[in-house]
Amino acid sequence: MASRCWRWWGLSAWPRTRLPPAGSTPSFRHHFSTQEKTPQICVVGSGPAGFYTAQHLLKRVEALCSQPRVLNSPALSGEGEDVGASQPLFLGPTSCHPVPQQHPQAHVDIYEKQPVPFGLVRFGVAPDHPEVKNVINTFTQTAHSGRCAFWGNVEVGRDVTVPELREAYHAVVLSYGAEDHRALEIPGEELPGVFSAWAFVGWYNGLPENQELEPDLSCDTAVILGQGNVALDVARILLTPPEHLERTDITKAALGVLRQSRVKTVWLVGRRGPLQVAFTIKELREMIQLPGARPILDPADFLGLQDKIKEVPRPRKRLTELLFRTATEKPGPEEAVRQASASRAWGLRFFRSPQQVLPSPDGRRAAGVRLAVTRLEGVDEATRAVPTGDIEDLPCGLVLSSIGYKSRPVDPSVPFDSKLGVIPNVEGRVMDVPGLYCSGWVKRGPTGVIATTMTDSFLTGQMLLQDLKAGLLPSGPRPGYAAIQALLSSRGVQPVSFSDWEKLDAEEVARGQGTGKPREKLVDPQEMLRLLGH
Repeated sequence: MASRCWRWWGLSAWPRTRLPPAGSTPSFRHHFSTQEKTPQICVVGSGPAGFYTAQHLLKRVEALCSQPRVLNSPALSGEGEDVGASQPLFLGPTSCHPVPQQHPQAHVDIYEKQPVPFGLVRFGVAPDHPEVKNVINTFTQTAHSGRCAFWGNVEVGRDVTVPELREAYHAVVLSYGAEDHRALEIPGEELPGVFSAWAFVGWYNGLPENQELEPDLSCDTAVILGQGNVALDVARILLTPPEHLERTDITKAALGVLRQSRVKTVWLVGRRGPLQVAFTIKELREMIQLPGARPILDPADFLGLQDKIKEVPRPRKRLTELLFRTATEKPGPEEAVRQASASRAWGLRFFRSPQQVLPSPDGRRAAGVRLAVTRLEGVDEATRAVPTGDIEDLPCGLVLSSIGYKSRPVDPSVPFDSKLGVIPNVEGRVMDVPGLYCSGWVKRGPTGVIATTMTDSFLTGQMLLQDLKAGLLPSGPRPGYAAIQALLSSRGVQPVSFSDWEKLDAEEVARGQGTGKPREKLVDPQEMLRLLGH
């Protein structure tokens, strides 16, 4: 608990506040008169956290509405996927009353370092999960608001500083996500053939900085260290027949490499047991039903588990029961035939902790992983894996690390907890920096589903609006983007607007039509800027 004590430091900087009752909206008439410019707010990051924060700010200032009705979805029940779960369907507010015209309306600018928007939805959601990307339609509606502007190709911390943003805006919200992977910190992780799963996902999804990854898939076996949704996404993409990916938005280069892949077996390694896996049931079902692949689970890993399953929450219970049945029950005739004809396989190795990446005889690349056998100690949340003293080696030619992610510090002026990889905050208010907020993974760490980020971002937006109402933010006019545009121009930075993005979007769609794909992603920022005439 000591590592999280920053959440309670310096509370005098921000008064403790509660969310207002459903149906209420802050009134700004006491602190922003009609003669003053509207509240200028900027959001850094155009992924789910950034757009959901902007959406809440714009809608809450615009209308006094009761809570929207939401249909149940896998994302809300905890059964969705970590990087792109099924989205809640908003049916609209049950009642809505216009705000009196004398109330000024906020303007929100969204800054993004990539020339293109949507962050994790574009670069993190698996290409074979197009339904998850439908949330882009909601974000596009937000971007089309006359009180919202998107400015891509602007890297905060390099092209413009956070203090400069704070001078130009009444409030700044940091929503830039978690871009770094957690290092294994074991010998050999620097060897060729070892990648972070995060970089591998960025490679096949078209993230510009990962396009030079060049993974060598000429080996027979790949090992993924981690048992979360990202790990299952990577395993699924490695083992999916390439013809099943041809109609997705996977990049042309990645599809070409996967067509030549010789990977036949993928092992997903976890320190703990079946009750502690971090993936969700949707992803597990997809793996079990993956065409041309069969599961490999050791029934011994599930001994004594039946009684424990009864005590866990329902989503975890259903997940573990599916694992248990897959490991211990004989498949039906049809499934038996399917598995017998499968040319590829995937398996879960429980109770194993990586100790070293083993080099090939010539020392030039990874050839295996040395694993410590573990056992569990403690109960419930305190359960931890401890080594038994036994060691085993798992041969492979590709190692992908998927043990967690973390945010980077964006600017020296912004407090940052390097151990947790987040910005210290209380309900989204950055500690000891009035007017500065955060939402999403940089606020709480890389956990939860997209719906979790939505709720989290709405809460940050609500805190900002409460502070605006209470007069805790500057009440005088701020120049907003006009000041930042001048700075960027003087520094040779050419921002990309949302209308610019729509031109790139049309180009991607046109390029994909020839091959039957929904789009062929542009992956070179310089090409994007050339197409826009920048």
